[in-house]
Amino acid sequence: VKTVMSSASGVTVEMRSNLIEPNRVSPEPRASNQGQQYSKIIKEYERAVIFRLGRIVSGRAKGPGLFLIVPCVDQIRIVDLRTLMFDVPPQAILTRDSVTVSVDAVVYYKVVNPILSVTAVSDVDSSTKYLAQTTLRNVLGSRTLSEILSERDAMSQSISSILDEATDPWGVKVERVEVKDVRLPQQLQRSMAAEAEANRDAKAKVIAADGEMKASRSLKEAADIMSESPAALQLRYLQTLTTISAEKNSTVIFPLPIEILSHFNAGRTKVG
Repeated sequence: VKTVMSSASGVTVEMRSNLIEPNRVSPEPRASNQGQQYSKIIKEYERAVIFRLGRIVSGRAKGPGLFLIVPCVDQIRIVDLRTLMFDVPPQAILTRDSVTVSVDAVVYYKVVNPILSVTAVSDVDSSTKYLAQTTLRNVLGSRTLSEILSERDAMSQSISSILDEATDPWGVKVERVEVKDVRLPQQLQRSMAAEAEANRDAKAKVIAADGEMKASRSLKEAADIMSESPAALQLRYLQTLTTISAEKNSTVIFPLPIEILSHFNAGRTKVG
C-alpha cells in the first residue's frame, strides 16, 4: 500500500506499508533438503543397520566406511563387531551334594549377525548377561563340590556350548567362558583343611612303616647271609670295632674271638 503526503513547504513524502493485499497468497517455502542425502562414516569394526520407514534397507548391514542415508526417513543402529566381555557376578549355588558355594565367571562373546542382534532381541548385551547367570547356576547345580573344584575346564566348556547355542538366534557367538573363583563357607574350609591334614599324616605314617618294613627285610637278608658265611660275620665284627674305636669316648673294648662268644651262647642255651 502506497501513501503520498504533501507538507506546507511543498515536500512530498511517500510511505509504503508491509501489509499484504487480501487477495494475494504468499508462496510456501520449499524444503531445502528435499531429496537430499547425508553421508555417514563408521569404523572397520562397526556395522550400521538402517531402517527406512520401518524396514531394513537392502536386507543387510552397511559399512565399514562411507554410505548415504536419507534424513527424517532413515533410522540407524550401530553394532560393534569386536569381541566383548563381561563379568558374571558371584552366584550362590547349591551343589548336587547340598553344599552352598559362591561362583563367578567371565564371558567373551561377539556379534556375528548385526541384523539379528537388532531385530531378534531388544537388548542383546543384557540378554546375554542374564542368560549367562542362569546357565552358570544350572550347570554347577548339577555337579558335586569335588567336581566343581577339580573339573573347571570341563565346566567352562559346557557353559560356553550351552550359551553359544542359546544365543545363536540373536546373532551372537560365545567364544569363551572362564570360571574365576569358587568360594566355600568358612566352616567347610576348616573341615577340608582338617581332612587334608589328616590325609597327610596318614600318608606320612604309611611311608614310615613302609620304610621300616624294607629296612627290617634288608637286615634279615643281611643276617641270613652272615650266618651262612662266618668270614662275612668276622669282617662285620671288625668293621664295627673300627667304627667304635674312631669315636672319642672312654669306652674300653676287649675284642674276643667270635667262636668264644658262640660257645658261651651255646652253654647258656644248654643251662636254660
